[in-house]
Amino acid sequence: MRKLLLAVLGLGAALAQEINPQGIIVNPVPTDLEVQVWVDKDPAKRGNAVYRIGESIYIYVRVNQDAYVYLFNINADGRIDPILPNPYERDNFLRAGETRRFPPEGARYRYTITGPEGEDRILAVASRRPLSVAEILDVERGEVRVQGWEGLARALSIVVKPVPARDWVTDVARYYVGRGEAPPPAEATLEVDSSPRGAEVYVDGRREGKTPLSLAVRPGRHEVELRLPGYAPYRAAVNARPGERVRVFARLVPEPKKEGVLSVSSSPQGAEVYVDGALRGRTPLALRLPEGRYQVELRLPGYAPYRVEVRVREGEPAQVFARLVPLPREGTLVLEARPEGAEVYVDGRLVGRAPLSLSLEAGLHEVRLLAPGYAEYRARVEVRPEETLRLSVELVPLRATLEVYVNVEARVFLDGEEVGRTRGGYLRLEAPFGEHELTLVAPGYRTLVQTLQVSGDRVLRFQMVPLGR
Repeated sequence: MRKLLLAVLGLGAALAQEINPQGIIVNPVPTDLEVQVWVDKDPAKRGNAVYRIGESIYIYVRVNQDAYVYLFNINADGRIDPILPNPYERDNFLRAGETRRFPPEGARYRYTITGPEGEDRILAVASRRPLSVAEILDVERGEVRVQGWEGLARALSIVVKPVPARDWVTDVARYYVGRGEAPPPAEATLEVDSSPRGAEVYVDGRREGKTPLSLAVRPGRHEVELRLPGYAPYRAAVNARPGERVRVFARLVPEPKKEGVLSVSSSPQGAEVYVDGALRGRTPLALRLPEGRYQVELRLPGYAPYRVEVRVREGEPAQVFARLVPLPREGTLVLEARPEGAEVYVDGRLVGRAPLSLSLEAGLHEVRLLAPGYAEYRARVEVRPEETLRLSVELVPLRATLEVYVNVEARVFLDGEEVGRTRGGYLRLEAPFGEHELTLVAPGYRTLVQTLQVSGDRVLRFQMVPLGR
């Protein structure tokens, strides 16, 4: 894969220094971004695939979220070959859930095993944003500008440094180049799973990922710990031998909920007790609650609400005592009416004439307004302590029906405004209660002016006198 990177994939000889795939470059911060890389002979990533020299190889990669993917082959002799991007495959952006093969179907190049023999690794780096790899990779020439996996690790550490910690992740696939079966690996494989899944896995105090998880470890003793919120930590020690596959399965146990006692009392007693908005009883009251912080409110008619935040802990009784403060007993009613001068009754008692302002005991009251010639007004109002309630009333005039009979056809005026004609000597009209001036006008007849006191329906009969009499 040197100068003709995409014509032949040169994959390496024995590596004197052992490569730990988790030691190439690993994001120590938990992230929900995932990338998986594998070879065609080992889709399960057991690390036991063997390729003979001259044989073709296909590399697969998949991401669970949209990401830019970079692939490098680390040969057994420490030489590094780029896989993605390359002169023919520059698009390294993968959509969520997309699986891509290299070389793809119908590609103008192929990857062929050329040796030397030994264990090779493929490193995948996925990032939510493009990485500046120009100092590492010459895409046009298909060359990596650093040597050895340690050099690659250092270079990539610089490249990902500007990227937010949760925005990149790596994965490694391994295979063996040789003529026979793969030799026993110098590492062991640790497989960790749990019920429920999603627990964070720590190996020798270092976070490695979430269950289910498979990773390579050095032979020897290792401390494994699983952590999941709401569950007790699970710890186990394993002793892994070279090439051995060690499985750890943890059935996580929910942590028992710790409880404490909350005691609530008040003066006076009998106040309603609300905990986080829910009514739990009346004072005095004792409750057993899970550990945590709570909002406590006490309510009693005639008293100001009492609110406090308390923390409940196991073995430390939390106590709340509230000396409730009486609410002021009076408020103010300001009443205006049109027309002015209407009699005002509150709860059946005459209190004055509108407009007026008066102090009333807090609570509901019945208000009545009476004025001659107007309909009675009634309302129920709530007066609140230390608050002013303003009430504005427009009284409705009472109206009567007037039937006017005249011996001639005449124009009819009420208070100077024409209201109709006596067709055939008759007109029906309405007038508000009170005193009014009625005027009748007819050609050839004397104008008739009459003062009326209207307090109900009336029939009015008039005899107009011709002029000259």
